[in-house]
Amino acid sequence: MDPKITCHMIASVDGRLLPERWSHGTIKETSDLIHRAYDQPAERLGGDGWMVGRNTMASYADGERVPAPMSTLVVRDSFKGKRGKRKLAIAIDPFGKLVFAGHELDGDHVVMILSERVEDTYLADLRSKGISYVFAGPDGRNLRKAMKTLHCLFGVREILLQGGGQINGAFLAAGLIDEFSTLVFPAIDGMHAIPSIVDYQGKDTQEPAAGLRLRLIANETLEEGVVWLRHAVERSHDTPEHA
Repeated sequence: MDPKITCHMIASVDGRLLPERWSHGTIKETSDLIHRAYDQPAERLGGDGWMVGRNTMASYADGERVPAPMSTLVVRDSFKGKRGKRKLAIAIDPFGKLVFAGHELDGDHVVMILSERVEDTYLADLRSKGISYVFAGPDGRNLRKAMKTLHCLFGVREILLQGGGQINGAFLAAGLIDEFSTLVFPAIDGMHAIPSIVDYQGKDTQEPAAGLRLRLIANETLEEGVVWLRHAVERSHDTPEHA
C-alpha cells in the first residue's frame, strides 16, 4: 500500500516558487504572510509528516558533505531510528549529501530516502544518531518502493509533499500524487525559467501529467487574498495506479 501523498505548495499567481521575487508590501510583511498562509493549512491537512527534496532540506540540515564514489551495489536494509511519537521530516537525498546533528528537526523525526549505493560509513553515521533511512532502488529513483517502505516501517498513511518543483515532478511522473493543495499568493513573478510548482526533469517527449484529471474538492480565501485550492487527482485506467 502507498501512502496518500498531498502536494502542498504556495506559489505566485503564475505558479512560481521564489517568494523573494514577489512584490507585496515590505519584505518582512510578505514573509510573515507567506509563512502563516502556508503553515496553517498544512496543520489542517494533518498527515504523518512532510517530505522534500535535498535542495529544499539543505536549509534545515546542519551541513552537506561530498559523497565518495558510489559503492558496489549490495542488498540494503532500512533502519528505523528513534522516532517516538514524532511526525516525520523526510529528505529525498539519493547520494547522501545532507548532514544532520541528530535525529530531530523542529520536533519531527528525520528520515532519509537514499539510493542503495550510498557508502556504509554514511549509513553508520545515520544509525549512530538515530536517524532513520529507507531506500529507493539502486539509483534512488524508485519512489514507489520508498513510499511502500515508509508505510511498512512507520505505518505512514498520509504525507505532505512540499517540493521543490523537481521532486514534485518526479512524484507526478511516478503516479504518486493523490491531491494538490495549492496556495495562490496574490503576486506575480513574471520571468521565464523560474522554478514552478512542478518542474519535471524528463525528456521533451514525456508527458508526466498525461491521463490525469484534477477535480476541485475545496476552495477557501484566506487573509490578504491568498486563495487555497484543493484538487483530487483522478487517473484514467491506463495510467499508473497505487498498488
